[in-house]
Amino acid sequence: MTMGSPQSPRSARPPGNLEREESQLWRWALGFMVLLAVALAGLLWERLENIPYQLRAIPIGILALSILFAVYAYGRRREVSDLKRLLQGLQEHVGAAPSEEQLDQLSQVILRSQRSFKELIDSFDDAACAVALDGTLRTVNKRVAELAGVSYSDLVGRKIYDFVEEPTQESVERGLGRFLQQKHWAGMARILLKGSARPLYFDCVVNAIVKGDEVVGVSILGRDVTEQREKELRFTELFETLQEGVYFSNPEGRLLDANPALVGMLGYTKKEELLAVDPAGLSFDSSQEPVLGRAVDDRGGVRTREVRLRRKDGSGAVFLDSSRAVWDTAGKIIRYQGTLVDVTERRKMERELLQQEEFRGRLLESFPDLILVVDLQEQYTFVSSRVRDLLGYQPEDLLGKKISELEDHSPELAALYHDVASSKQIFGSAEYGAKHRDGSWRTMRASASQLYDADAKLTGVIISVRDITIEKKLEQQVVQSERLAAMGQMIGGVAHELNNPLTSILGVSELLQDGETRESSRKQLGILQQQARRAAEIVQNLTYFSRPPAPGKTRIDMGEVVERTLNLQAYSLRKNNITVDFLRQPGLPYGLGDPHQLMQVFLNLILNAEQAIREARDRGTLRIRLGKSNNSVWASFQDDGPGIPPETLPNIFDPFYTTKRPGRGTGLGLSICKAVMKEHNGSVEAANAAGGGAVFTVTLPVMGMK
Repeated sequence: MTMGSPQSPRSARPPGNLEREESQLWRWALGFMVLLAVALAGLLWERLENIPYQLRAIPIGILALSILFAVYAYGRRREVSDLKRLLQGLQEHVGAAPSEEQLDQLSQVILRSQRSFKELIDSFDDAACAVALDGTLRTVNKRVAELAGVSYSDLVGRKIYDFVEEPTQESVERGLGRFLQQKHWAGMARILLKGSARPLYFDCVVNAIVKGDEVVGVSILGRDVTEQREKELRFTELFETLQEGVYFSNPEGRLLDANPALVGMLGYTKKEELLAVDPAGLSFDSSQEPVLGRAVDDRGGVRTREVRLRRKDGSGAVFLDSSRAVWDTAGKIIRYQGTLVDVTERRKMERELLQQEEFRGRLLESFPDLILVVDLQEQYTFVSSRVRDLLGYQPEDLLGKKISELEDHSPELAALYHDVASSKQIFGSAEYGAKHRDGSWRTMRASASQLYDADAKLTGVIISVRDITIEKKLEQQVVQSERLAAMGQMIGGVAHELNNPLTSILGVSELLQDGETRESSRKQLGILQQQARRAAEIVQNLTYFSRPPAPGKTRIDMGEVVERTLNLQAYSLRKNNITVDFLRQPGLPYGLGDPHQLMQVFLNLILNAEQAIREARDRGTLRIRLGKSNNSVWASFQDDGPGIPPETLPNIFDPFYTTKRPGRGTGLGLSICKAVMKEHNGSVEAANAAGGGAVFTVTLPVMGMK
């Protein structure tokens, strides 16, 4: 070809190719802008708050891509302009061969244009490619090459089905007709690459590449959402398989979604049936507000509480509700999400356990014995409230303390515990004396056995303690009564046997005294006769005391009865250095009563006074006074002992009440005195004297005057 020759078809072709390339460039620009617009519209189709948080950066990314594409298009437009100018220069030299410089310049412009376009699409984080309708890859970006695991050159020009197992070519061809009509598709695509077992998920936007009026290919832009999809699948699986009920509700309490567990908990078979229930219908108490809703001013914090919901059959169920709020970008609460755990059976069991515990407590409270539980470290772990009555302590006074740490602890009880705890005995019992908090002594019988836990492991000893003070004293009283009865019979026989020789001694001494002329002999005989009479009087008093009481009451001289009682106790009083100060008013009236029973009353009072003096000092004085007042006659017995403690004074007439250690007294003496005087329509009273000691006053109704 020469410079001046006419333009051949080959020489006219470059300008046409450049125009087509310019036209194709602008078609690409238009398609890409449409792609961006459709993607942006698809992303903003729903409210922004309904998309996951990670995707909220998509609009910013699209904006950045638009700016980059504008820069790229501007550069390409300049390159095309340069090509046009170059071609115009070539056209001006039609017929002349282009210079080597012009050809190099043209090649550099084309290479620079291709490289700029490649760099642009490679800068995308998303996968982008252009595919012919037969599946041939026309161009791909770097992200597609990374996913396929091959280079760019190995991808372009090959079929896409050489690398993708799903979707298959058949499934794509089935949907191709509809796509050619709409020329656009957006949605979630599942991609399975060949040689990979893990499917990938892409949020895709597919647009048609149109040449003239004919679709020649498609452009695909896809964001990899595989990780998000897998998280959603795991959440869905968890949501569906959780045994706890999971729900989403609006602020007014209407259920938006519920998992199968919650549907079954509330007795429904279909989720849609449950979601259609009115919020107020879920509340078991229809007068309450919707249980899953919240107040208008609620701040949406985490809330955990118990609620009562209505099942489909109308029955109520108790649930543990834990919920929190979900906000939109404007800070407005759009829904609540929470879990419901059915605790109906648990609360029922708790109520049953509480009832059993209350029954056990009432049973232990009504049990007559004191129940003690002692662990293997000798510490009290349980003490029933019966300890208040038996020993005057509170249960908390003993809890946590060791047996040996307690004041006045019983060695017998400690020995019983050690024998059972060490398995020397599986079951054992012991009697021991225990001191009440008020100072009185009680006789206890303890029964102990080993205590095991649910694993059959020895954890301690359980001891039941019973107060047998009354039983033991009754036992002692029976023995004492039998002994006194036998002694009374013996005294009666001895007195009868002594009366005969004493009568002989008195008679002979009187005869000798009458016949004796010497003064010294008569004096000695008088002493003998005096002592014999004294012995006869003692024998008579013994006979009087041991004689069975006659039925009914008679007129008695209280002073005479007191003297007879003092004669019986005279030896013991002298032996213990106790002086008797006996004084009675003259002309005392007679009383009405049984002299034998009254002697028992006076003897008990004298014995108590004697014991009180002996505990305080080596010698003392017993003051006995008799007098009268109105229609009664009285006798007072005052000792100079330690007196009666004020806290025990109201209880001293109670049966078996005693402050003495076991074996030192039965506690029946004063109670018998009170019973006898009550039978005589009289009284016996106790008080502390002003100068020290105790005073007992016996009052008897008057029968007549002397």
